[in-house]
Amino acid sequence: MAVETGTFPRTERIIAALEAVNEAVGRTVAWLLVALVAVVVLVVVLRYGLDIGSIALQEAALYLHAFAFMLGVAYTLRHDGHVRVDIFYRRLSQRGRAAVDLAGTLLLLLPLMGFILAVSWGYAAGSWARLEGSPEPGGLPLVFLLKSAIPAMAILMILQGVALALRSALRLAGGAPPEAEPAAREL
Repeated sequence: MAVETGTFPRTERIIAALEAVNEAVGRTVAWLLVALVAVVVLVVVLRYGLDIGSIALQEAALYLHAFAFMLGVAYTLRHDGHVRVDIFYRRLSQRGRAAVDLAGTLLLLLPLMGFILAVSWGYAAGSWARLEGSPEPGGLPLVFLLKSAIPAMAILMILQGVALALRSALRLAGGAPPEAEPAAREL
């Protein structure tokens, strides 16, 4: 017996709230890519046009790329934009896909992100304790912020993983929670 959408309103609100966090972070982080392009263009113009090098600008490009990737990975998961080898997955029913998603989330995603969070927490905290900066002369004094992106990524992935697991469990229970939007094409 199928359960209609709205039968689990509290769970659906939790899913929506968890996904809203990653939606907001992802849309905000997308603007870092605009800044990344501008910095890379500036580095190229300065280096090859004016024969001027800048460690700080090179590090800025590295930081922007790292932040965009680390903080945008959960947004990509939310929109089902990760590469998937779906030889079998695409042939499965909605319930079969939900079972695979739930198992993958509970057995792989959440334990891995929990491990990354546990291991990276002290790494980032130690960097914050000494306000770690670049070892390069003229580099950015913000290494502690860069290292903080690792546990932040794990937290965002855990939030999205919980939303995915709840959505899959509802589907398996016969509920039909709203699908996550397909991969975002516009920002």
